[in-house]
Amino acid sequence: MENYIFGAKATAAGLYQALSALEPEKKIKAFLVTDAAHNFHEIWGCPVRPLTEISEELSDRKKADVAVYAAVPELIHKEVKALLEGNGFTNLVMLDSDREADIMGRYFQKEGRFLSVHSLGLPDGTGAQGDLPKLTVYAASFYKDKQLESPPQMPSYVRKLYLGCAGAVLNGIEISGQADFYDNTGDNISEKNPNRCEMTAHYWVWKNRLHTEDEYVGICHYRRILDLSEEDLRKIKANDVDIVLPYPMVHYPACQVHHTWYVAEKDWKLMRRVVGDLYPDYLMKFDEVFDAPEFYNYNMMLAKKQVFADYCAWLYPILDRIEELSQPKGVDRCDRYTAYMSESLETLYFMTNRNQLKIYHTGRILYI
Repeated sequence: MENYIFGAKATAAGLYQALSALEPEKKIKAFLVTDAAHNFHEIWGCPVRPLTEISEELSDRKKADVAVYAAVPELIHKEVKALLEGNGFTNLVMLDSDREADIMGRYFQKEGRFLSVHSLGLPDGTGAQGDLPKLTVYAASFYKDKQLESPPQMPSYVRKLYLGCAGAVLNGIEISGQADFYDNTGDNISEKNPNRCEMTAHYWVWKNRLHTEDEYVGICHYRRILDLSEEDLRKIKANDVDIVLPYPMVHYPACQVHHTWYVAEKDWKLMRRVVGDLYPDYLMKFDEVFDAPEFYNYNMMLAKKQVFADYCAWLYPILDRIEELSQPKGVDRCDRYTAYMSESLETLYFMTNRNQLKIYHTGRILYI
C-alpha cells in the first residue's frame, strides 16, 4: 500500500520522522498540499506535491490502495476529510491529538529523547501507588474565546483564569462570575494581553499564586490541557520531576522556521540581541537550539513552583526589554508578537537547561 501525508508543516514533518523510525517499511511517497507555491518542494528528501496532481495521476482503483495521513490541525479535520474524500481518497488516518501523542511519544522514546512521563515507574519504597502532589493548573481563558461544541469536564485541580480583564473592563464588558481568577487583580500585566496573550497568565500566577501549599503549578488553555492521569501525577511526585512539557513539535528544516510564520525578522533579530544583552550564556546556545528541529509550542507546562518562578524571572525581563526597544513599541501594537516570541524563548530556556532539570513530556488533549 502506498502512503501519503496530507500537510507539510510541523505536524506533518513530525509524523514523517516518527513513521520513518517506527515503521520504516511504510514508505511515504509524498506530502500532499493544496498550495504548492507556499510550501517547501521537499521535506527531508520526500517531495511535496499538489493534492490535485496526485489525484489526477491515480485511478480510482489505485486510490483504494492508498493510505493518506491527515497531519493538519484538528480544528480543520472535517474540511480536510471532505476535501480528501472529494478527490477520491477513502483510506484516511486523521491524526487527532491522541494519535499524534501516541506516535510522537513512541518515536521520542525510541530515540531516547524528550522522554514521556508515562514511561516513568514508581521508585522502590514509594508504596503501592505513591502520593498525589499538591498542584493547581490555571486554564488561560479569554472573553472572546470561541464556544466549544462539547465543553470538557476538567480535572478538579484545573482552575479557570480569565485573561485580558483590564481591556474587558475598559470596554464595559461584564466578566464577573465567569472564572475562578482574573488577571487584572493583584500584581498583574493584564493591559498587555493584546501582545502577551497567555503570558499574562504566567505572570499573574508567578506574582500571585506561588505562596500556596501547591508543590506544582501549571498553565493550560481553555481548549488544550496536558494529558496527565492520576497515575502520571503520582509518578511525577515520586520521581521528583521538575517540569512536564508537551512533546515538542518537529519543524523542517529547523525550528527557527516557526518565527518566519509569526514573528517579523526585525523583531526576531531584536529578541536575539536582547537575549545576548541580558543573558550572554543563552546567546551562546541560541543558534544551536534554533538550528535543531524540535520546538516547544503552546506555552503550556506543569512545573515545580521554584522551576516555574526561575523560568518567569528569566523570561519577563526579556519580554519587557523587547517591548521597550521594538518599533513600534509594544504599547502601540496588538499583534501578539511577544506571545509568539515566548514560545521560542521557552524552547531556548528548556533546551538549554535540559541536562540540569528533570524534564518529561506528554501529549496535549484538544477540545473542539
